[in-house]
Amino acid sequence: MHISYETQATPGLENEDYVVAGPGWVALLDGATEPPGVRSGCVHDPGWLVRQLAGGLAARLAVEDGTPLPDVLAGAIKDVGEAHCDTCDLGNPDSPSATVAIMRRRDEVLDWLVLADSPVLLDVDGEVRVVRDDRVDRLPSYTREAVRAARNSPGGFWVASTRPEAAYEALTGEAPVASVRRAALFSDGAARLVERFGRIDWAELLELLDQAGPREVIRRTREAEAEPEAAARRGKQYDDATAVLVHPA
Repeated sequence: MHISYETQATPGLENEDYVVAGPGWVALLDGATEPPGVRSGCVHDPGWLVRQLAGGLAARLAVEDGTPLPDVLAGAIKDVGEAHCDTCDLGNPDSPSATVAIMRRRDEVLDWLVLADSPVLLDVDGEVRVVRDDRVDRLPSYTREAVRAARNSPGGFWVASTRPEAAYEALTGEAPVASVRRAALFSDGAARLVERFGRIDWAELLELLDQAGPREVIRRTREAEAEPEAAARRGKQYDDATAVLVHPA
C-alpha cells in the first residue's frame, strides 16, 4: 500500500486527530472535543485518548495476523481502559472519546472499519463508495443530556471510549484489492467541503485528494471555513482536519 496524509489542527489549538500507519494498514482517529463545563470524570483529555488508542491499534495491526478489525479495536479500547481505570471514572458517559477509521490490506483483500463520523471512500471498479456512519445525524435531540444518553447505547451512536463492545457496532467491509483503484480516510473536519459546505460531492473530493494531494484538500477547507457565512453556521467554524490517501496496490 502507498499511503500519504496531511493533518492540521484547528488554528491555535491542539490537534485531536491522529494517524498511525504501517506498510499494509492505516488508522485515523478523531478525538471528540469536550464541550465547556462538561465533567468527564477523567484526568486525561481527548488528545491523550487518541494517542493511546493509536498506539494500541498499531501494536495489533503490525502483527499482521489477520485478526478481524473489530477485535483489533476492541482490544485497543480494553487496554487503554485498563491504563487509566485507577485514576478515572470509566463509567462516566462523558469520558473522552474518538472516532476510528481503519484500512488494511490482507494479501489480495482490502478491509476497513468505520466507527462514528470519520468517513472512508473507495473507488471500486470506477464507482466511488462512501462508508459513513451517520447514526449521530439521526438523533432525535441534540441537547447535552440527550447526546450523553445516546452515546454508546443501543438506538444511539457509538464511539471509541471506555466500552470495548463499541468496536462491534462499527461499519465494516472488504473488497478484492484488484478492484480498488484508490481509497481515502477523512476526519469529519476534512470532509467539510462535502458535508458542511456542499462545495463538491464525494467523488469530487476523492479526485481532488488524488490529483492535488491531502494538503490541498485541507487548504480549500480552511478557505471555506474563513468565509463570513461559515462563522454564522451552527457548530464549530474550524475543526481539526486530516485526509489520508491510499493506493492499495
